[in-house]
Amino acid sequence: MEYSTPLPDAAASGLDSSSCYRALAARDTRFDGVFFTGMKTTGIYCRPVCAVKTPRESSCLFFGTAAAAEAAGFRPCLRCRPELAPYALQQNLAYAVWQRIAAGALNGRDDERAVERLAGEVGLSSRQLRRVLLQHFGVTPIELAQTQRLLFAKKLLQETRLPMADVAYAAGFGSVRRFNALFAARYGMAPTAIRRAVSSASIGHGGLMLRLAYRPPFAWREIVNYLAGRAIPGVEAIDRTEPSGAYLRSVRIDGATGWLRVTHLETKRQLVLEVAPVLAPVLMPLLARVRSQFDLDANPAVIEAHLMQDALLAARIAATPGLRVPGAFDAFELAVRAVLGQQVSVAGATTLSGRLATRFGNAADTPFANVARHFPDAEKLALAPVDDIAQIGLPKTRAQTICNLAQFAARGGLRIVPGASLDATVARLKSVKGIGGWTAHYIALRALRFPDAFPAGDLGLQKAAAADESDALPAARFTEKQLAVRAAGWSPWRSYAALMLWHSPV
Repeated sequence: MEYSTPLPDAAASGLDSSSCYRALAARDTRFDGVFFTGMKTTGIYCRPVCAVKTPRESSCLFFGTAAAAEAAGFRPCLRCRPELAPYALQQNLAYAVWQRIAAGALNGRDDERAVERLAGEVGLSSRQLRRVLLQHFGVTPIELAQTQRLLFAKKLLQETRLPMADVAYAAGFGSVRRFNALFAARYGMAPTAIRRAVSSASIGHGGLMLRLAYRPPFAWREIVNYLAGRAIPGVEAIDRTEPSGAYLRSVRIDGATGWLRVTHLETKRQLVLEVAPVLAPVLMPLLARVRSQFDLDANPAVIEAHLMQDALLAARIAATPGLRVPGAFDAFELAVRAVLGQQVSVAGATTLSGRLATRFGNAADTPFANVARHFPDAEKLALAPVDDIAQIGLPKTRAQTICNLAQFAARGGLRIVPGASLDATVARLKSVKGIGGWTAHYIALRALRFPDAFPAGDLGLQKAAAADESDALPAARFTEKQLAVRAAGWSPWRSYAALMLWHSPV
């Protein structure tokens, strides 16, 4: 369905009610997570894809975030479950801060001290941080965090059989009493009322089963195939016994270790995440990493509408709609993998990464025979002798680059300040001796999630981009400078263009 006027940015004040209502009436998946609808008659707020009967427009209020809806006194729908909605993320400071809060940055017992700490991490005063979030979302950092905690707790109540105390702490509450009190005050019911409404929890490999939604289309098979060729042996793997493929890996996060498994539930437009029960205390940051790794918050309609203006990319979009940029569960792991991929084939880099994990990584306890190692952390590799790293089959200069990168990461070099520009980030990465433009852009593209990162020095991209101009190019490929010029019109989504070109020729 096309709209005569574009739907406004959900973060902006004053949503256009007519545009929102048309999207609601059409149950248009493009706008899932972009806004939420509060029903005056019931006091409930829903996603625009909710299957309930469409209310009258006069009965609706529209909000850019779940937090804004709850601040206005609405409680979440138990049918469409607003906590499942993909995020409406953008490249600005407010949304970068919001991402951190959604991943649990303010969790703990002292909200005010946590706000001060977060403000310092993003380079603001606590007063500036509050002002930024109030301007964009209409709520304070603590109100935003409380909504995220409640929605996450509701998710755990409906999807798992975790004990109530475990739910409270996993969702970031400092005590069960505070959890029960806020839940009852905000939602008008006790947490146990939602738990009773759940018939049974899913059972897989003995792990907790959780669902993560996305905006369709989603090219799952293509992403699985991409990851399969680059999976670090022993650390991650693709299970081909699952009809559409399953992604498996070991997990080490915030001091906790375990494993995860990701599968695709196409009929529900969701990924199913199974995690080791021991990881329950770190579920909020873990889910944030998985959402980022599988690019679940991308809006294909917006991205593809821009890129389809180029005939070269339009053909690829038509062949593979919904192609995402596969990210990384761990930024350091991906950065090392990128360095190992310098001047060698994908298969060669995969072999080297497996050797590195075997030589320096710790054993992992998982139910998967082909996932038995944790990737070595930056601190360990930073202290490893260069000669020892080189023994996996690397030139000494590249082993030194791995050591340099590990020292850089151990000092916090891969933790990007929200609002940092792509150019500044690439320059920062290139300050590590041995990392050039290709490696820096590849790390920015996959590990740091810059949607406009573009390794123009990549030979595969140079050949693929020149495919429709081969008659005019004797070498059948662009130079790096020519490709940069050719790709300028793809901005701000050049990372997606790169994946389309890498994927396969049309």
